Amino acid sequence: MRAVVFEKYQSAPSLQEVEKPKPGPGEVLLKVAGAGACHSDVAVFREFTEEFGPAQLKPSFILGHENSGWVEELGEGVAGIEIGAAYLVYGPIGCGHCAACSRGQDTYCENAATMPYLASGLGRDGGMAEYLAVPARNLVPLGDADPVAAAPLSDAGLTPYHAIKRALPVLAGGGKYALVIGLGGLGQLGVQILKALTGATVIATDNKEDAMRRAEEAGAVTVPGGPDQATAIRELTGGRGVDAVFDFVGVAPTIKLAMDSVALKGRVTVVGIAGGVYDWNFYGVPYEADLSSTYWGTIEELHEVVALYREGKITPEVEIFALDDALEAYRKLEAGELSARAVVAPHGK
Repeated sequence: MRAVVFEKYQSAPSLQEVEKPKPGPGEVLLKVAGAGACHSDVAVFREFTEEFGPAQLKPSFILGHENSGWVEELGEGVAGIEIGAAYLVYGPIGCGHCAACSRGQDTYCENAATMPYLASGLGRDGGMAEYLAVPARNLVPLGDADPVAAAPLSDAGLTPYHAIKRALPVLAGGGKYALVIGLGGLGQLGVQILKALTGATVIATDNKEDAMRRAEEAGAVTVPGGPDQATAIRELTGGRGVDAVFDFVGVAPTIKLAMDSVALKGRVTVVGIAGGVYDWNFYGVPYEADLSSTYWGTIEELHEVVALYREGKITPEVEIFALDDALEAYRKLEAGELSARAVVAPHGK
């Protein structure tokens, strides 16, 4: 079969002929419907080196950690899963027996350091291929929903959902405000999820006018970039600040904007993994304002994300590529030429 393989640090991946996988005990073989291209993939093949980056992500392996597909074959011991049915794949794979894994939060596996990989497409062969073998436990049924467009939900949907769900206590009640910084794939879904889960007024900001326009169509009030961003955001809240801020970029200026915009007892969640730093001091932030980070989410939450998708309350914006064009999808992602999530559909739309 054909697959997009990460085989060398600080080099673009390549499209290769590789052996079709076989499902092991407790696994299923999926005919891949869609595989999302994520900036995390670019970090793996452009930024990591032998000395820098998780040991579990050493080359080579097939990329693609946002995956969906149709069940092709069942491994030994697998029951209750229908051949031909469509599923979304929960990417993280932990040890399966620690406290975090037992609650479906493989992202925070207590034995991650001893695992040979972090997720499908992150150390273990992923879904940028015609077929993918995954643990049956990691499947979330899609029913009759479109599996190709659903693929990004396994990260670009789950990651903002987890961050927003943690912040729901500060958004409960009337007169609440939420701020989304960065309106790429995660930020756009973040706006939709906030509208679906809360009654808060959603404020969104980005430097791209088309991204802000799409956020407005989803129900957000937008504020353009510029030196007066924080002032403009606070004015929308009557001066008191935002109850919950979600930074989907994670560079130093966006973290500062988040902390300059947050209200007393508010919460700032940095979701973007850009390595930004923030110079905190006691008198420089509102009292009891929390600053935290999150990473991905739980398999239970992915079931909840799929429920929102099936109900039509969230809709990922996708641009479909054939497998032959997968490398072009990554090129466009790196160049900032995409206005939607690139999804590779190896078997067509």
